Amino acid sequence: MPADDVSAIQCRLDELLTERGVTLTELSKRVGVSLVNLSVLKNNHAKAIRFSTLTAICEALECEVGDLLVCRP
Repeated sequence: MPADDVSAIQCRLDELLTERGVTLTELSKRVGVSLVNLSVLKNNHAKAIRFSTLTAICEALECEVGDLLVCRP
């Protein structure tokens, strides 16, 4: 896939943070992932995500993977 193609997988991290009243900084501290890496994920610029990171985010936000990542055409 060319680098300029947009993935159909979208991250709802910003929405989930807002719904739960959690800041990106607070989440970073909870899950042990840098603020920069979470920001990349939140802004849909991530090329990949580790299962351990995905698990930590879902546990911290009390959500399922399908709540965080959605497929939008």
